[in-house]
Amino acid sequence: MKRVRCPKCDNFITFDETKYQNGQSLVFECPECGKQFGIRIGVSKLRDRQKDENPEDIVEDKQYGSIVVIENVFHYKQIIPLKMGDNSIGRYMKGSGVTCPIETNDPSIDMHHCIINVSRDKKGRLKYILRDGPSYTGTFVDNEILGDKERRVIHDGSLFTIGATSIILRESEENNK
Repeated sequence: MKRVRCPKCDNFITFDETKYQNGQSLVFECPECGKQFGIRIGVSKLRDRQKDENPEDIVEDKQYGSIVVIENVFHYKQIIPLKMGDNSIGRYMKGSGVTCPIETNDPSIDMHHCIINVSRDKKGRLKYILRDGPSYTGTFVDNEILGDKERRVIHDGSLFTIGATSIILRESEENNK
């Protein structure tokens, strides 16, 4: 089941996306305010615009792992690929310079909230180190807040929280062999 938000009153409308094909257009009427609006099933236009703005950031998905943003009342599930080096995570805003933007209405996520550094250890395996931005609301790993300048090594399946949003690290296929 997917949810769309009414552009007029922010009411959520739920529908079964499996009944439709990618590229198909749907029209909804909000039961709260009566506003009619349309959507197209498939990839977010906003995500495409982000790629157009930063074409050098396009890397093969899952080459260095990814983060999975868990769906909640502020946004839908998102899978964002990581790149080698620093991956700045924060709320999407055009021109902000965030390399892993989250499309969200969550006011407790800063535009530059936290950073995951992807590097290689002495054995050549990928290593993931999380640190806070610094942010106003903090970055939590296993329900513990990261201190100023504290770095935490995270692994496949590690859950961390920024604002009201939970994120899971998924290591690359290379590390899972």
